[in-house]
This record gives sequence, C-alpha cells and structure tokens, in this order.
Amino acid sequence: MATNIAVFNPRLSERKLLLATAIGFPLVVLVGYARTYYFSAFFDVPAVANRLVHTHGVIMSAWVLYFVMQTVFIRTRNIKLHMTMGMIGVALAALVIVVGLLTAYDAQLVRHAAPPGADPHAFFLLPVSDMVIFAALFSAAIYYRKKATEHKCLMFLTAIAFMPAALFRLPVAPPQYAELWAFGVPGLIALGALAWHWYKTGKLNRPFAIGTALIVVMIPLRPVVAHSNAWLSFVAWLVPSAG
Repeated sequence: MATNIAVFNPRLSERKLLLATAIGFPLVVLVGYARTYYFSAFFDVPAVANRLVHTHGVIMSAWVLYFVMQTVFIRTRNIKLHMTMGMIGVALAALVIVVGLLTAYDAQLVRHAAPPGADPHAFFLLPVSDMVIFAALFSAAIYYRKKATEHKCLMFLTAIAFMPAALFRLPVAPPQYAELWAFGVPGLIALGALAWHWYKTGKLNRPFAIGTALIVVMIPLRPVVAHSNAWLSFVAWLVPSAG
C-alpha cells in the first residue's frame, strides 16, 4: 500500500516533472545556441556585435540558471530560500519580457532579420507571442505560488514556452518544416506531461490544462495571425517608416 501511495503522490510526480525540466531545459538552450552564441568563437559564424542581443543573451541565460537553482532548492527542501528568491524571479522575469521584446523589435523591425524567405514583420509575431505566453504563464505561477501543484506545473510550462527559440536553431527539420518542428515538439512535450501528470495524480489539474491548451492552440494560430492584415497593419503602425 505504501508503494502505491508513493507512486500516485502528486508532489512526487511534480518533483519528477521539474527535475526532468531542470535538466532538459538548459541542455536544449545550450545546444540550440551553442553555434550562434555561446561557442560562436569556435564556429565560422558572424560575431554578435549588437549590445542588445548580448544583454538579451545574458538575461535569458540568467533566467535558465535561476530556473535550475529554484528547482534545486525545492529538491533539497530549502523552501524559505526558494520563496525569498521568488521575488528576485519576478524582477528577472520582467527583464526577460522587456528586453526580449526590445530585442525582437530591433531584430525584425529595425534590422529586418528573419529566416530566408520569411517576412520580418510577420516573423516578429513569433518572439512577441513567446513573451506574451511566458508572461501569462509566469503571472499564473505567481498567482498560484501558495498552491504547490499548480505553481510547479505552470513553472514547467514557462520552460516549455521558451524552447521554440532554441529548437529553431537546431538543423533537424527542413526549412519549410522548421516552424512546425520548433513549436510542435514543445507542444507535444506539454501534452505528454499533462497526460502523465493526470495519470499519476488521478485528476486533471485545471491551471496545468489551461496553460497547456494555450501553448498548443498557439501553434496553428501563430502563422494565421502573423500574416493577417490586422497584424501587419499593427506592425506598420509601430514602424511607419518601414510600412
């Protein structure tokens, strides 16, 4: 009976979920950005001279390390330090969002950077939507900070929300399927984790399900919105001279 209780212990399931994420999330980021950023000096790629890009890289790296550190605190039952660091996390998350949006604005709308054949104005939606989803999931995680299950599951989804940018940089799928690969894999991981958590706990966690639905629904919705007249008109309004 004790074994069965342990297997279906919700907190045990969530700890496993966060542990797997704390290992997988930084690995995906490291491998994804190894050639173009972290170890670019060892590859024949243009050096990153843009200070805003470097600032974004440092802040995002700090966020990944923060996520791992907070997971370690939970694993070692250092709850007080985890809660204290939570306030630092709010400030860091705000920096992630603001600098991320500024970097995307500079890249797509000022420097017109985008994958070959892609419209920078349409592509601008991808990093913007990533930041919006992250903001929604992290805000929900803070709202549920006193409910361990919901908080952990939503923090797991914040990591999933940042995976596409790294996966885009892995030459796994042909260019015409790069977007499906980058967003589809995190969507499948989120769905698999939700199903696994549901099976392990015996009930569907509503905030976890809603957060997962947000990630999955945005996969087919992104290209539709990105090429819509409403979005392109909005971007032209942001940068009148480029419109």
